[in-house]
Amino acid sequence: MQKNPFVRSPTLDTVLMVEKAIEEHSGTYNRTELWKKLPKKVMWQTYLVILNYLESINKMAVDKEGHIAWIWNPALVKRFLSRPELRAR
Repeated sequence: MQKNPFVRSPTLDTVLMVEKAIEEHSGTYNRTELWKKLPKKVMWQTYLVILNYLESINKMAVDKEGHIAWIWNPALVKRFLSRPELRAR
């Protein structure tokens, strides 16, 4: 696999900022609109890396119209993990 030389690694602060923005505006904006609404400037390539990461760990999803939605639900995860048949070993 070749690495893209233009991709930047985001800092934790940047990832958390994008997570918070997605959570606050869930289902309202597409990726370009959300990027413009971020409280701090983020490079487009870095922003796309963050979106890919959040989608890969199932914290966000994109609907058929392109709107970004927050889907992470820690309370539901905790409830499922409390079931004996689903406990991590």
